[in-house]
Amino acid sequence: MPKLARQNGVTEQTSYRWKAKYDGMEVSEAKRPRELEAENARQKQLLAESALDNAALEEIKSGKW
Repeated sequence: MPKLARQNGVTEQTSYRWKAKYDGMEVSEAKRPRELEAENARQKQLLAESALDNAALEEIKSGKW
């Protein structure tokens, strides 16, 4: 394990942590957290855009524009 980690530029500690976290998982199970993180990022972006739109509409409505 240490030799393989060094070959790939990963510390031993990281490789053991990954092994503890992902050992025994199927590939599809290991991909799921990444997919959820990507979906969460998309939703946060949509929320931020919506908040900006709402703020702009409020300014227009109040006559400050």
